[in-house]
Amino acid sequence: MHQEKTYNCPVEYTLSIIGGKWKTVILWHLSNNEVLRYGELKRLVNGITHKTLSNQLKELEADGLINRKEYYQIPPKVEYSLTEKGKGLMPILKAPCEWGSKNM
Repeated sequence: MHQEKTYNCPVEYTLSIIGGKWKTVILWHLSNNEVLRYGELKRLVNGITHKTLSNQLKELEADGLINRKEYYQIPPKVEYSLTEKGKGLMPILKAPCEWGSKNM
């Protein structure tokens, strides 16, 4: 998704991928759970709307950070998990988590 834009530095690129209120929270929950279904994510990400969660998941998938696996059954079932690229972000997300735990 962000491939077509030119970035002046790696930090700018990284923040364009994980920036915003919800993406880091979604990634964090996926890192703590091997696989989550849409409804589970919706419950875990406090205050997010259906539309926003759906859009954020699409962007994270387009950026190669999460996998989306759809099962063709009734009722439909979709599972989300981190890709290797997404797992590579976890050390970056660990620092704000530790800081938040100390200062919350």
